[in-house]
Amino acid sequence: MSWSDGRALDGVKVLDLCRVVSGPYATMQLGDLGADVVKIEEPGHGDESRRYGPPFLGGESAYFLSINRNKRSCAIDLKSKAGRDLVIRLGRVADVVVENFRPGTMERLGIGYDVLARENPRLILCAISGFGRTGPEANRPGYDLIVQGESGVMDITGEADGPPTKVGTSIADLVTGLYGAQAVLSALALRDRTGTGGRVDVSMLDAMASLLTFNAGMYFATGETPRRRGNAHPTIAPYETFEASDGWVNIGVANDKFWTLFCGVLRRPELEGDPRFARAPDRAANRAALKQVLAPLIFAQPRRHWVERLSEAGIPCGEIKSVGEVCEAPQLLARGQVGTTSHPTAGEVRYVASAVRFGDAAGREAAPPPRLGEHTGAILSDWLGIEGAEAQDLAAAGAFGVARRSAAA
Repeated sequence: MSWSDGRALDGVKVLDLCRVVSGPYATMQLGDLGADVVKIEEPGHGDESRRYGPPFLGGESAYFLSINRNKRSCAIDLKSKAGRDLVIRLGRVADVVVENFRPGTMERLGIGYDVLARENPRLILCAISGFGRTGPEANRPGYDLIVQGESGVMDITGEADGPPTKVGTSIADLVTGLYGAQAVLSALALRDRTGTGGRVDVSMLDAMASLLTFNAGMYFATGETPRRRGNAHPTIAPYETFEASDGWVNIGVANDKFWTLFCGVLRRPELEGDPRFARAPDRAANRAALKQVLAPLIFAQPRRHWVERLSEAGIPCGEIKSVGEVCEAPQLLARGQVGTTSHPTAGEVRYVASAVRFGDAAGREAAPPPRLGEHTGAILSDWLGIEGAEAQDLAAAGAFGVARRSAAA
C-alpha cells in the first residue's frame, strides 16, 4: 500500500446497518477510503432506496447506485433471533458499526451498543438520527425536507419576497453523512490512544444548525433573525447572481479593489465615481439601485464573455451550470472526479468520486454498488469463517429470511 492509493482505512471493518441516504452516504465515505464496508439489508427487500426511481439502470435504482459504491451486501433478517445473533457475532470482529435507526430501535432489537460493546470493547458505534439520542424531540423521525426546515436553513433560502426554499440536493442527509464519517475517523484515532471504543451520536438537526455559522452569529450579536435575500450577500454588493444572455452567472465583487477592476471591465468608469457605490458599505446600502444599473449590462453578453473577461481581471466569477454540465465539466474530468464502474446488471455506472485525494492521485476505481445479498456467503466466510454446514444451519434457523435462505450457500 502506498500513500497515493487512497486506502487509508485498509483493514478497517465497518458493519453498515443503515438505509436511505444519511447513513449510507457516511459509510460510502469510509468505503471510498478503503474500509471493508458490509451493508446489512433486509432479505427480499433491502434498503428502501433500492426502489427509489425512476430512473433505473438494468432494474437498479440510480438513486441507490449513487450512494452505495465500495460496499458488500449481506442479507440478514433482524426480525429473527438467528439473524440478530449473527449480527452480534459480526460485531465482535468489526471495528465500526454505523446505524441510522430511530433512537431505541437497536436496543429493542437486542443489538444495542451495550450488547455489542460487551462482546467487543474496542467497537465504535456511530448512531445517526434526525434529532439526536437525547432531548425532548429525540424520537421524531428525521427526513431531509423536515430537517432543512427545522434547522433554519430553509428560512434563509429563497427570494426575499418568496417562500422558504429547500436546497436542491438532500443537504441535510449529506452533511450528516459527512459528519458521521468524520466522527468515525476521529473515534478511530481516539481508540488508537485509549485502546477502547465508544459511541458517537450524530444528529441531522445538529449538523444542519452548524451550517448557520455567520447567520447564527448575526442573531447572537443583534437578537434579530436574518431574513431571506435570494442570492444576494447580506454585507457585500455586488456579490450575487446575474442573468446573462444565455444563462446565469455569479459575480463576487468582494472589496473596493475588485470594484475598480469591475468598473473597468464594464467600461463604465462613472460608476466608480458614483457616491452611491464608492465604497463597499455604500454599495451594500444601495444594493437595489446598483442591481438595477448592472442587470442590463450583464444581460447584454453571454456567460462565457463575462467569465473570461472578469477572470482576466482577477474578479471572482462563475457560470451557473446545470447538473449535466457539471458531470461533463473538463475540470472534473481532468482530475478523475467522474469515475465509471462496471455493475453486473446496471452495466457501466458513472459516478462523482470522493473529494478526498492523497497526493495528486485520483481516487481508486470504485467497486460497484452491491446487489441485494450478493456477498452474504463471502462475508460470513471472510469475517467469521462460516461455511458449508454451519451456513446451512443458520439459513434453516431463519437468519437470512424465508426468501433468502440459500444466500449463504
